Amino acid sequence: MTADDHATGPGSREAYLGRVFDIRDRHVLVTGAASGLGQAIAEAMVDAGAAVTLVDRDADALRQLADALAARNATVAHLVCDVADAAAVQATVEAATTRFGTLDVAFVNAGIAGAPRTDAESRRLERVQLDDWDRVLGVNLTGALNTMRAAASVMRPRRSGCIVVTASTAGLRADPMVGYPYVASKAAIVNVVRQAALDLAPDQIRVNAIAPGPFRTNIGGKRPRSAEAEAAWASTIPLGRMADPEEIKGLALLLASPASSFMTGAVFPVDGGALALSHAI
Repeated sequence: MTADDHATGPGSREAYLGRVFDIRDRHVLVTGAASGLGQAIAEAMVDAGAAVTLVDRDADALRQLADALAARNATVAHLVCDVADAAAVQATVEAATTRFGTLDVAFVNAGIAGAPRTDAESRRLERVQLDDWDRVLGVNLTGALNTMRAAASVMRPRRSGCIVVTASTAGLRADPMVGYPYVASKAAIVNVVRQAALDLAPDQIRVNAIAPGPFRTNIGGKRPRSAEAEAAWASTIPLGRMADPEEIKGLALLLASPASSFMTGAVFPVDGGALALSHAI
């Protein structure tokens, strides 16, 4: 047997990794897919060979991403939906499931936040605007619940599937940089994930959460921002920088694949060491 046989044969590293992380026969749905972490997750799923349904409320950005992925010979569909609308979410998940015949993985990723709170005045409790509170919780908490419910409704009869929710390190500790509504929504969804994991485990459906720290996204500040804001975010991270959305892809693939077959009810930080600075975990 040659060195090349060891590299590519049945017992090779490539064959092993191909089996463990194989999602080529899976249909993956990603909400908030048109930008940021959702786009990165969708790209990772496509590159790993899954059929992917992209969901977002931004029709133009969604179409552009779908066209770009289709140009790479990917199997993709795209559906416009506001996750805060429960009926629309249910219809979207059912339509995607009908199209591909199954739903194996749902990335519950759609989320919003207000502008970063970089000064002490804007961080005060008295400054919380109730319309902002309702808007953020409507997407980040109720919208996530809507998507999880819809996914569970099509997965439970098959007794298989996995749900991955984008939480945040702001849900595991106080974080004045993102404000009260965002912290509240992400703290709540962490416990919803744990509750759903217990509920769905008897049906062999796994539920986990990714808890990103500061990433360069629309929430984290991918759009033009001040040097002051960039420095403020970086100062909260032991690695001394914000993350690129590309850095979410490895964990997303792990949680979507057979490699995580015995993992449920867990929250996985991707934060450059930020939580090591606190006693949150």
